[in-house]
Amino acid sequence: MDDLERLADAIGNGATAVALTGAGISAPSGVPTFRGDDGVWERFDEGQFTYGRFRSDPAGFWADRLDLQRELFGDEFAPNAAHEALAALGRDGHLDAILTQNTDGLHGDAAASVADRSADESGGDDLPLLELHGNARRVRCADCGTRTAAEPIFDRAADGELPPTCDCGGIYRPDVVLFGEQLPGAVIQRARSLARESDVFLAIGSSLVVEPAASLPRLAAASGATVGIVTLDRTPCDGVADVICRDDVVEVLPDIRALVEGP
Repeated sequence: MDDLERLADAIGNGATAVALTGAGISAPSGVPTFRGDDGVWERFDEGQFTYGRFRSDPAGFWADRLDLQRELFGDEFAPNAAHEALAALGRDGHLDAILTQNTDGLHGDAAASVADRSADESGGDDLPLLELHGNARRVRCADCGTRTAAEPIFDRAADGELPPTCDCGGIYRPDVVLFGEQLPGAVIQRARSLARESDVFLAIGSSLVVEPAASLPRLAAASGATVGIVTLDRTPCDGVADVICRDDVVEVLPDIRALVEGP
């Protein structure tokens, strides 16, 4: 039995399977990565996007965020075969949750796309999606907490409304975790609980160096889960993995799905 068959067998026979995804799953869709060669932070100063600057200089923060948003969403990105394979595994009851470090919203797009193509859209609940760092397609009011689509608010900022404000008078902010902010405690707790409860834990396209993602495979392994890592580069969690695949996620994930679901 090869590595992919071992993972597929574990997913098929386990009670609970959870996937954690990082930038490596969205890079094949053309989404810019933040770190590494030619990453976003090679062209932008991450110090301009801190929570402290948003509070002290919201107009300047928004002026710089406009440029960053154009970099991140200047092109139309679509889910790739890896996103769709995970969405299909969830739809068919083989995957119980997705935890993602990404803020691009592509997992949600993939779930909608898979549901639209499904002959039976009534089979079960939606696959839980935990966006650990938020979603850059949304903004929220820093005062009242109202969330809304980001694009119209960024259009207002581009037309000179710096900073754009909510009907309540509060300032809108990207609905993502900014530098200098901690992840919400409930999000961290839920992610750790899912890792501990999993029988199979897949880490896909993540460097596994940023918390809380970095500790999740270790929590899963300590609880007895089968841990699989699918990424092109080495990670600090390789030592706890049962299976490591150094192959392209857009090839590996559809193959795993095919093995799980069979002919």
